Amino acid sequence: MTALLRYQTALLLRSQRWLPPFLLYVVFLGIGVQGGQPLLDSLGWTAAVLLPTAAWLVRICVMGEPPAARTVVAAAAGPARAHLAAVLTALAAAVLLGTVATAVVVFISDPVGADHQRRVPVPEAGAAGFLAALTCALLGTAVGALTASPVLRSTGRAVPALLLGALLALVVSGSPAHAAVTGLVTGSRSATVGLPLLPLAGAVLVTAAAVAAACALTSRRSP
Repeated sequence: MTALLRYQTALLLRSQRWLPPFLLYVVFLGIGVQGGQPLLDSLGWTAAVLLPTAAWLVRICVMGEPPAARTVVAAAAGPARAHLAAVLTALAAAVLLGTVATAVVVFISDPVGADHQRRVPVPEAGAAGFLAALTCALLGTAVGALTASPVLRSTGRAVPALLLGALLALVVSGSPAHAAVTGLVTGSRSATVGLPLLPLAGAVLVTAAAVAAACALTSRRSP
């Protein structure tokens, strides 16, 4: 698996297909995050926009290989393991991006509540923001795995499904991503910090199931 992960990472970096989602994430951060804003609100926005970015990265990694190279790798390592390596590479890239963004937001934001009066503890807020970003990265990975090949092979269906899935993962009340982001925003109003451990656990379970299903389908549809 280590060799597969290195291969997928090198493929992602050399293809430069990571640039569009990276730039889009930076643009959304520039729109929603400014220096001096309440810390928890900014962390909530940072985590939320990471979800569609992670989904896009999954699609890039899963679809990044030429067909001939994909066939060779699948024959050598197994289609399920090759697919899993691509998904894990995308997840790692999203987590890295979210971690850096969270650190920057903690540095430039004002550690106060939404009323700009009450202070919030920076270490706890940073930890909550990181866990929320991790939750959103996991949910984005699940969305990407379920809307990319081999689950959906048609681009005309896959892209709208990805966008709709990312939106629903953020707005549906039962979604772990919604719970994590809402917890940060609500905490900003009361100037309290709560770690989104339960949403993170839910995101792990949902993502594991989604990726396992996609990998199993890859094995079934491979020649």
